Amino acid sequence: MNPFTILPEGCVSEIISFTTPVDTIRSSVISREFKAAAESDVVWDKFLPSDHQNIVFRSVSPILFDNKKDLYFRLSQSPILLDEGKMSFWLDKTNGKKCYLLSSRELTISFSDTELFWEHTFDADSRFPEVAFLNNVDLLDIRGKIGTRELSSRTNYAAYLVFKVSERYHGLESTNAMVRFVNQENEDEAEERATIVILAARAPRNLKGRLPEKRTDGWLEVEIGKFYNGESGDDNGDVEARLLDSRPLHAKVGLIIEGIEFRPI
Repeated sequence: MNPFTILPEGCVSEIISFTTPVDTIRSSVISREFKAAAESDVVWDKFLPSDHQNIVFRSVSPILFDNKKDLYFRLSQSPILLDEGKMSFWLDKTNGKKCYLLSSRELTISFSDTELFWEHTFDADSRFPEVAFLNNVDLLDIRGKIGTRELSSRTNYAAYLVFKVSERYHGLESTNAMVRFVNQENEDEAEERATIVILAARAPRNLKGRLPEKRTDGWLEVEIGKFYNGESGDDNGDVEARLLDSRPLHAKVGLIIEGIEFRPI
């Protein structure tokens, strides 16, 4: 006799909640009893972020769902816009970890308030109302910050620049990239250990650096850096992902920024 068949549904649900979303879906085909237990709010509430009610409240558009399982799949199947469209949020479908894409308007970009250097414009491929288009700068300094408590705890993350380049891009072959906990490391320390990333669509073969990759949404992404987000009770303040090219008399042209993405790895 299967011992699970004599347990109350609530007990089975509690046991299943200690697995993963993928395992829960698999278990639902074992029997009718398992299916009922696997669809319980007790299970899916464990897979949702503890602050999911606040996230739903911050959504630009209403999120309709019948139960916690519906909400989980709504948040994992397509991103939602939060905070007046300044950032995008979704859950990793396999493990429920939190993912964010900060829009270009949510980033700190040097000289982005001067149209001679940067302009904010519409792009049909973007999930945001605007993207940032680089007209011409010598100093390329792009920063995206997010509070560590916004992210999933005990999780390895990576930060990515999500971007395109125009046909007439220039000066994007080599850029410094770094990620730091703002409260634990100063800017000089982070710059000393920076890695090189390449934003050019056609980089010279002898140029060394992390290359961009094509995304399924039509954009490019390049990894800025990795970090580990610790216990939920540990407030590490903000984590900052930054791209910096401060070479004088080295003009940069044609970069199109959708945002900086933080997602688990």
